[in-house]
Amino acid sequence: MRIESPREFERLGAVRIYGLQKVYELDAGPDSATQEEEDSVVRRVSSEAINSIERQMAIVVPVRNERLKLIEGVLVGIPHDCLVIVVSNSPREPVDKFYLEQEAIKNYCRFTRKQVVVVHQKDPGIAAAFAAAGYTEILDDKDLVRNGKAEGMIMGTILAKLMGRKYVGFVDSDNYFPGAVNEYVKEYAAGFHINQSDYSMVRISWHSKPKVVENSLYFAKWGRSSRHSNMFLNRLVGHHTGFETEIVKTGNAGEHALTVELAMGIDYATGYAVETFHYVHLLEKYGAILGEGDDASAPASDMHHKVKISQIESRNPHLHESKGDEHVEDMIAASLSTIYHSRLCPESLREEIEQDLQRRHYLKEGDQLAPMRVYKSLDRMDFNVFGDKASAVIKVSGQTHTTVAPGATASAPAAASTSSSSA
Repeated sequence: MRIESPREFERLGAVRIYGLQKVYELDAGPDSATQEEEDSVVRRVSSEAINSIERQMAIVVPVRNERLKLIEGVLVGIPHDCLVIVVSNSPREPVDKFYLEQEAIKNYCRFTRKQVVVVHQKDPGIAAAFAAAGYTEILDDKDLVRNGKAEGMIMGTILAKLMGRKYVGFVDSDNYFPGAVNEYVKEYAAGFHINQSDYSMVRISWHSKPKVVENSLYFAKWGRSSRHSNMFLNRLVGHHTGFETEIVKTGNAGEHALTVELAMGIDYATGYAVETFHYVHLLEKYGAILGEGDDASAPASDMHHKVKISQIESRNPHLHESKGDEHVEDMIAASLSTIYHSRLCPESLREEIEQDLQRRHYLKEGDQLAPMRVYKSLDRMDFNVFGDKASAVIKVSGQTHTTVAPGATASAPAAASTSSSSA
């Protein structure tokens, strides 16, 4: 891949937010004797370097009641050497959609020999593993994992660590273009190769979102939720740097990847807020910023790690399922809630957020934006206990088995809620 070096970045404490990087060539070929200078305006990442990262990466695909052809298309786009983790929260009755997903993935693995882990979000075995490991806040009143995309992402992250992967990426299951999925994963790998750090994140900015306008295709640049979250995140950053900025372009990036080390050490917001909250929480934890009302004598933010956030603009258009205006409004409100309730948010910015939501009739005058549920970082749980409990209900689909925990392998007996191929 040939990719633009970031021209600018914002630094707050240990956090570096790099500007949007443009892709000039999706495949720049293998290693060669003549290599470009490291400080070149355009960086060349060889196919070998990308493949090396892919072999250490797990791609998590959260699924909820999607069309089987869409799920299969997403799997087709994920590079072969990546471990695929499908976390489904599809209904089991009156029609067992999860069983149908298992069968489709099992058949897919017969032909590709790809490693795929399939687990249901409501699997009682996984819930019991969370309980035994002391991470009970993720459980509902039935002692099962709560509904929600963030909860599925948390499960996928932990499974990626169990499988020994260094990187974990996320791809939505409603993407119509397998080629776009393939590009996202390779851009994750390129971003990690360029910013080699155990505390690194890569976020994708879609090149365009095609829609039909007056019987013609119109390739929109920004979605409505992206405009709002980017604008207010930039105002938050600008407030603390003292300079207006437009550095953030990926406030709602569902397609993003992290080092597992970073993913295990950050908090997670629920619902549609999960992606925007990444920015807010990283600034709170690593930005060395005192919020309003903070004690100046309190311990400083964690400055021992350099946190690097890359933003890469894809070349493929992004076409996904349309879920209506109400869905978009909920996304906007959830994203802004993470900023609104942050200790770093100044009162003037809170007032702007309230006024914006009132103009769109999402909030009535005098109402306050509700906070989102936040899960504390995964490094608080007893990971060894979780691994021992969870290994009995996890099996890898495909030809190669992977060690999932000390003394246990991925070929251990699988519960009814997991699937494996007959390969």
